[in-house]
Amino acid sequence: MRRQRLIPIIAAALAMQIGGAGADEMKYPNWKGAWARWVPPSAVLDPGNSVLTAGGQPSHDQTKPWGRGQETPLTPEYHEVFEESLADQANGGQGNFFDHAVRCMLGGMPLITTFGPLELIVTPETTYIASGAGEPLRRIFTDGRDWPADLDPPPTYEGYSIGRWIDEDGDGSFGVLEVETRGPFKGPRVYDATGLPLHFDNQSIFKERIFRDNTA
Repeated sequence: MRRQRLIPIIAAALAMQIGGAGADEMKYPNWKGAWARWVPPSAVLDPGNSVLTAGGQPSHDQTKPWGRGQETPLTPEYHEVFEESLADQANGGQGNFFDHAVRCMLGGMPLITTFGPLELIVTPETTYIASGAGEPLRRIFTDGRDWPADLDPPPTYEGYSIGRWIDEDGDGSFGVLEVETRGPFKGPRVYDATGLPLHFDNQSIFKERIFRDNTA
């Protein structure tokens, strides 16, 4: 069975407003079924349906090689952490990579929705993302709520997500889900198997645009 493609992009969210019809009159997308990450022509899928680059490992930005090829803007402190991870791996260690398959830990954000197959359950109030890789169920609240002034939830792997639907082409149907996810997160967490680090305080903020790839 051919897998459908959905593109989750961690990027700066656009400041757009829904015009015209109210949200209750809009048509929500039909994203039923199994979804896999978009694969660029230069990449392949491993048996676990993870996107592989020429380096042989999944990368966060699938259009670039993993590790240094991600061109992630790191501070000097975290650049040193990253390079120490690469050096340790070159000597046979695991570096800064806390692989849940090796150390019995979950990947958490952003790995939870970027590598493995997914199922999406869309409702007007909440969109649920169920990972096929054993990660926890993710909830994206789309009921119009704002961030609580006293948001201080217990640390989780998936964080706390608020999203809103966008009708970009003005056809009366939603096609893009913009999401912001905040911590605290359970850590440590990394972007990929090279140990490309996220902040040690586990207070990351992720912004995503999730939409269907109609070219696959």
